[in-house]
Amino acid sequence: MLIGIVGKPSCGKSTFFKSLTLADVEIASYPFTTIKPNRGISFVRVECVEKEFNVKCNPREGYCVDGIRFVPVELLDVAGLVPGAYEGKGMGNMFLSDLSQADVLVHVIDISGSINEKGEAVNPLSYNPENDVLFLENELDMWFFQIIKKGWDKFLRQVRMERQEPYRSVAKQLSGLGVDENIAEEVIKSFSKTPETDEELLRLASMIRRRTKPIIIAANKIDVPGSEENFERLKERFKEYIIIPCSAESELSLREASKKGLIKYIPGNNKFEIIGELNEKQKNALKFFDDNILKKYGSTGVQDVLDKAVFELLKYIAIFPGGLSKLEDSQGRTLPDCFLLPQDTTALDFAFKIHTDIGNKFVKAIDVKKRMPVGKEHRLNNRDVIEIKTS
Repeated sequence: MLIGIVGKPSCGKSTFFKSLTLADVEIASYPFTTIKPNRGISFVRVECVEKEFNVKCNPREGYCVDGIRFVPVELLDVAGLVPGAYEGKGMGNMFLSDLSQADVLVHVIDISGSINEKGEAVNPLSYNPENDVLFLENELDMWFFQIIKKGWDKFLRQVRMERQEPYRSVAKQLSGLGVDENIAEEVIKSFSKTPETDEELLRLASMIRRRTKPIIIAANKIDVPGSEENFERLKERFKEYIIIPCSAESELSLREASKKGLIKYIPGNNKFEIIGELNEKQKNALKFFDDNILKKYGSTGVQDVLDKAVFELLKYIAIFPGGLSKLEDSQGRTLPDCFLLPQDTTALDFAFKIHTDIGNKFVKAIDVKKRMPVGKEHRLNNRDVIEIKTS
């Protein structure tokens, strides 16, 4: 799974990315600090099943703390987009192409309104962050439109001459953006006839973009005084979006303090515990985070954005391989794996996810929690523990 992080220059994207990965990336308050995309690994939170079996898990990838399993996902932080990015402004075409394989997009917005449309610093609350939502929608829609528009007339002639279903060609043309035949067919069938005009093609592009590049909004810099009013207006205007108030700078500080052994902090929690020696400046900073972020919003919001992107927006589920007789793998690791899979995943799909040979030799699956066999078409549920039996 690839999660793309997008937004204007200087909106806090790189800080957001670093707070999730602790990667060594350059952070500065001027446009185009990031040119080449940054890739990194972060983790989503899953309630581990270890307590239900009275065991302690040993993850092969990720980690588990206090019964919370952190499962790895890949992040991609691209350079800031400016108006006209789809036309190539600010190297926009290159940056948009970097996002082609992303499954979901996190749109980081400076909710304090202290960055204008070009990513330049202005007085806090002087810029309306609602414009940023419209800006990104337009850039992405026009990006898809340009790809679809290219050669569309030739495509229509071929469809008419060969009497092909148009969705097959659309899926082929947009396969690099994650469009398959099912998506293309569903969208095109919503039109009374095959789209031909630019207006129809733009609507087609927007519909496909929403299906293949869903967006969650990270309302960053919520700790700046006055930002909460902007946040409430944003939620009221864009009710179709999941919008999370967050402070990437606070999350980064907490994770770095935890890494240095100064505090105990579990990402996504609403509290931390001081376990090291702190100077006065550090104490004041932590008190600010506690009073103005954690107690007020329940967390810094950064981990919430990632979790909701995967489990609410993409609607993925977490599945643990295991067995009735034992929960260990061949190396003695207990509940070593946790897979993130689409919500309609069947037992047979899961078998193939583990290994092609296991899928090919599938006989039945066992729901380990319920201690009952299930068939290959059985749809799995979040946090199921599944054993696959093969021939």
